[in-house]
Amino acid sequence: MFLRLVYESFRRQKRRKLLAGVAITLGVGVATAMIAVATDIGDKVSRELRAFGANLIVTPQEDTLDLQIAGVDLKPANDGAYLNETDLPKIRGMFWHNNIVGFAPVLPVTVNLGEAKIVTLVGTYFSRPMTFGKEQFQTGVRVIYPWWKVRGEWPEDKSEDVLLGERLAASLGRKAGDNIELAGQVHRVAGVLSTGGAEDDQIIAPLAVAQGILDRPGVVRRLYVSALTKPEDGFARRDPKTLHGAEFDRWYCSAYVQSIAYQLQEVIPHSHAEQIRQVAQNEGTVLERIKGLMLLITLAALVAAALAVSAAMATAIFERRSEVGLMKALGASSVAVAAVFFAEALLLAVLGGSVGFVGGAMLARAIGKSIFDSQIAIDAVLFPIILAIAVLVTFAGSALAIRRAMKFDPVLALRGEA
Repeated sequence: MFLRLVYESFRRQKRRKLLAGVAITLGVGVATAMIAVATDIGDKVSRELRAFGANLIVTPQEDTLDLQIAGVDLKPANDGAYLNETDLPKIRGMFWHNNIVGFAPVLPVTVNLGEAKIVTLVGTYFSRPMTFGKEQFQTGVRVIYPWWKVRGEWPEDKSEDVLLGERLAASLGRKAGDNIELAGQVHRVAGVLSTGGAEDDQIIAPLAVAQGILDRPGVVRRLYVSALTKPEDGFARRDPKTLHGAEFDRWYCSAYVQSIAYQLQEVIPHSHAEQIRQVAQNEGTVLERIKGLMLLITLAALVAAALAVSAAMATAIFERRSEVGLMKALGASSVAVAAVFFAEALLLAVLGGSVGFVGGAMLARAIGKSIFDSQIAIDAVLFPIILAIAVLVTFAGSALAIRRAMKFDPVLALRGEA
């Protein structure tokens, strides 16, 4: 009899049930998409933000040592310590090597262009092929700074060609294809570089050119690293020296910017690695705001679904007040009456939640394809969570109307006056 009552309700009130089902489907669909994107967004947003440059810097360990006597800092003002260029491929041997998007060494050298014009020449990799073990990869500024623009062509890393920053090129009256003399050697200007930063006033050259001018082959002053990381939390900021056992393993095996910096120091001898704090913090802020926006959208969709269900259920129960009055007149308790309506709500929630999950998964994949140009992974464990959310939303929307039905007076309900 109970199942027949539920069946007859759906058969006789198709439009009401359809309206409530559509509301649940839409609300749950949006929630599914937002939750799926939010759980898979970290790496994708981090990868998108990696287009804005490096988030880690590696310097010689000597740079971190303070030498003060009587309050006077005696650390040399010039760049006197270096990293070894041959150690750089070892980065591909660290635990989080798959999270390293690329790296670019930097060796700044001061050069005199004549007429009292002194500029900075920066030696680096442009797109340097490298090998570590059996693995081959390419790295350089073209990898970690893809937004750099060059009028002309990029120099080859094994060439003697250079790039001129656009402001420097304008002041010198040089363009792509011209020659420029540096430290007694003539170099071809392969192109004019535009970054909007300090590089516009500099000369960018292959690393070997800067090493030759400095007469220090195989040295690197700084190393900029672009790595995919997860936003830092309280655990990420803990000092690894205070962690032991399982806690240290958890910290070490998490893609925090701090743990990747720690591993960089392990593989590059006599180095100190730290995050470029402004970049890392901005990434975390952007990611948290995106997730916050998704949470607001999810809550708004679920609240709207609950309100639509509430309106549909209230109308449906009002239309069935005679039926409720008859049930009570025949001896049905208020709990039995509520059970019928909650069973209907549960069935609506399961059907609407299942359809909403499928639609939300399709929406999440469309979002991933259009925004991140990659697939959003839909975890199977999300399905029971979405069904639980659908049930909660449906029960929340139905509760007020069902509570009113439990209080119907059978006499007034049968007379249509309730």
